[in-house]
Amino acid sequence: MTLFSVEGKTVVVTGGSRGIGRMIAAGFVAAGATVYISSRKAAEVGKTAAELGCAAVPADLSTEEGVSALVDAVTARESRLDVLVNNAGATWGAPLEEYPGHAFDKLWGINVKGVFHLTQRFLPLLRAAASPGDPARVINIGSIDGIRVPSMENYAYSAAKAAVHMLTRHLSQRLARESITVNAIAPGPFESKMMAFALDDPATRSAIESHVPLGRIGTPEDMAGTAIFLSSRAGAYVTGAIIPVDGGISAHGTTS
Repeated sequence: MTLFSVEGKTVVVTGGSRGIGRMIAAGFVAAGATVYISSRKAAEVGKTAAELGCAAVPADLSTEEGVSALVDAVTARESRLDVLVNNAGATWGAPLEEYPGHAFDKLWGINVKGVFHLTQRFLPLLRAAASPGDPARVINIGSIDGIRVPSMENYAYSAAKAAVHMLTRHLSQRLARESITVNAIAPGPFESKMMAFALDDPATRSAIESHVPLGRIGTPEDMAGTAIFLSSRAGAYVTGAIIPVDGGISAHGTTS
């Protein structure tokens, strides 16, 4: 169906070598898009790109040099960018009394500043792809931990993801006039390196699932489907939205 088609679109997915980023990248590749994925580890992103059939760009997006490397690599090959998925991020958990101040610096740098700077630098390519009937799209990956108070002591992470959500709204207001939509996906529990410590243990996994109203962990199709919707004609009139993809956790006020 052309309403949900992203065939032929050019897509950049940061943090695309594993977890949620890989799920989204795989979905776009399968749907016929030209996909670039980035990650800090060159060997890992190269391996994933070979498996998915997309292009790899090693880049540390917590640094200006890394942002420039990704933007320059894509600009050298493409004249437009239809979809930018800002997924790269990090987390940090520790008890309150032991929580280090530098955790806030690290997570602010990659989870918030990285999103802003990369979007800013890709604006020329996004503008080249934008039209009123088919806007260019920016999709930021937030978290339900930025919507409701998590049970885990990840103070810098929850604060940074809440910032991503507000940054999404702010950018959406500014860029709407240029036919660029900006939305955020707020995932709940999915298979990822961040969640592996919990989901790899059967008892903990079962406990997490018991707090999800739909009773299960998210699948790659759940994540890719939301990103593809936002990037297709079906999602062309959606901007400034924070979309929980969490099996109902945030709506019911339960914690994981």
